[in-house]
Amino acid sequence: MQAKKAVLIGAGDRGARAYAPYALNYPNELQIVAVADPNDERRNRVKVEYELEEDACYTSWEELLQGGKKADIAIICTLDRFHYEPTIKALEMGYHVLLEKPMSPDPKECIEMEVTAAKYNRQLTICHVLRYTEFWSTIKQVIARGDIGQVASIQLNENVEIMHMSHSFVRGNWSNKEKSSPMILQKSCHDMDIINFVMGKKCERISSYGSLMHFRKENKPEGAPKRCLEGCPVELECPFHAGRYYLGEGRGWAKKFTEDHTNEGIIKALNETDYGKCVYQSDNNVVDHQVVNMEFEDGATATFSMSGFTREQTRMVQIMGTKGEIRGNMAENQISVYDFSSKQESIIKFSKPVGGHGGGDNNIVRTFLHDIDHYGEQESISSAATSLRSHLMAFAAEESRLNHGQSIHIDDFYSAYATGAIK
Repeated sequence: MQAKKAVLIGAGDRGARAYAPYALNYPNELQIVAVADPNDERRNRVKVEYELEEDACYTSWEELLQGGKKADIAIICTLDRFHYEPTIKALEMGYHVLLEKPMSPDPKECIEMEVTAAKYNRQLTICHVLRYTEFWSTIKQVIARGDIGQVASIQLNENVEIMHMSHSFVRGNWSNKEKSSPMILQKSCHDMDIINFVMGKKCERISSYGSLMHFRKENKPEGAPKRCLEGCPVELECPFHAGRYYLGEGRGWAKKFTEDHTNEGIIKALNETDYGKCVYQSDNNVVDHQVVNMEFEDGATATFSMSGFTREQTRMVQIMGTKGEIRGNMAENQISVYDFSSKQESIIKFSKPVGGHGGGDNNIVRTFLHDIDHYGEQESISSAATSLRSHLMAFAAEESRLNHGQSIHIDDFYSAYATGAIK
C-alpha cells in the first residue's frame, strides 16, 4: 500500500516532535510533503528532516492551502485560537484532519468543526492521545468485561508538576486564557475526555471551583526584578529562577522556547522572551488549581482535581465499581484491579511506552491512518463527534467556576450554543 501524504500546519513541539516523526519511523505509511509555520527555524528544521523542496515550505496555512489539494491529510498543530480556520478550510478541500487538542477555545467553533467534517465526509480526529495508551485502553477493557461491576465513581488527579506549571502555564504559550484557552480546556480537556471515555455514559451535570492562587504579583519576593537575570535577591532560594532552572536541571525545557541550546542562546532568550520573566510578574491568568464534579446519566459520579503544586507530572486514578476497584498511576505504568468477592488483587504492568504521552502520540497517528482506510465503518475513538462532548464538559466546568460553582446542565449548555442563544 502506498504511503499517505500529509501536510504539517504548525511545526512546534506537538506537530514537529510528536506527530510528524511517525513519517520518519514508518515512511511506508506516511510522508510529510509540505509544512507551514511562521517561524523560520522551525520551518527549516522540518524542511531538512523531511527533505522538502523550498516551494513546499510556507510561512502561513493560508499559503499552503492555496492552489489545490497537496496531500491526503492535514496535521494541524497551530496555537489553540488558530485551529478553527485552517481546519474548516482543509475539510472543505477534502483533507482528512488530525487536529491537536483542544479543538477551539470557542464552543460554537467546536460544534461547527464537527458539523463540517460530517458534511464533507472527512475524518476529523482530535488528539486525545490518552485514549490510545495501553494504560487507559486496558482500564477501559477491564470495565467493559464487567470485572469491577457497574462504575459508581471515578476520582482522577492530574499532577501538573510545579516546574511544568511555571514553564507552560505561567511563562509559556498557555499562560493567558484570552491568548490561548482556559486551563481546564488546554491542559485538562485530556482529563474530561478520558473520564468520558472510561465512564462510557453521558455526563449530565457539572460544577467546578478553582483559582489562580500563587503565581500573582502580590506574592513576588521583595525587591524581585521583572526579569530573573536582572539581579534577583532570592535567586538562590526561588525554585523558579529562570537562570538557575533553564541553565541547570530544566535545560531540556529550554528546547521548547529557543532553537539555540548553547548557554549563550538560552541566556539571550531569557533576556528577550517571557521565559525569563519572574513568575510572579508575568502576563498569566489561568488557574493553578481546579476541581470539577460530574454527574452521569445513571447517577454515577466523577471528581477531577488539577494542581500545579505537585512534585511529579502524572495522572492518578481510582475507579470504584460495585464488584471491585481499579487504581493506577501513569508514572508507575501499571494498574491494580481488586475483586471485592475473592479479595484478590491483580497487578497489570505495561511495557515501556514508545513515544510521548505513554505511547499515545505514536499510536494515535497509526490509528488515524487506519481509520481513514476504513472511514464510515465505525466511529473513530477520538473523532470530532466523540470529542465534542468532553469539550463541552470542559467549557461547562469553566462556566461553573466563573459563576461560583453553579451547576451546569450539559445538554442545556450545548443547545444554547448550537441554537445561537449564546454567541
